Amino acid sequence: MNDDTPAPQDLVDTLPGGADDPHPGHQGGGEGPERTADGRYIVVRGRRWRATDSELPEEVARNLRSELGRARSAIGRAEDPDVVRAWRDRVQLAKEGLGERGQAWWEMTVADRAERARERLDRLRSSDPPA
Repeated sequence: MNDDTPAPQDLVDTLPGGADDPHPGHQGGGEGPERTADGRYIVVRGRRWRATDSELPEEVARNLRSELGRARSAIGRAEDPDVVRAWRDRVQLAKEGLGERGQAWWEMTVADRAERARERLDRLRSSDPPA
């Protein structure tokens, strides 16, 4: 390999969930990003981000990740500042549901965390996406 050729690990780190993932918390393939010893944070390029609650019901977590991805994608396409704000509000709801924002998931009971996730998902599904 010459000096410009990335090492195999560098290539892995650019995949979803790798060290260069621009979307911390994304559940891409493989083992995902590095976590702190207590499992509460992921580490991306030396910066800690709150990790997704790993004890959420998988179907709820999967649907929240889907809503999150949809909202993030729409933000990139939206031109109207009010529409961007509305999509960002949906990102906030999804990330709260996943435990990445709002009250720290490790300070809550498992039942309360699952309820918060379901409530945020219900709110996302019961409101029309921004136009």
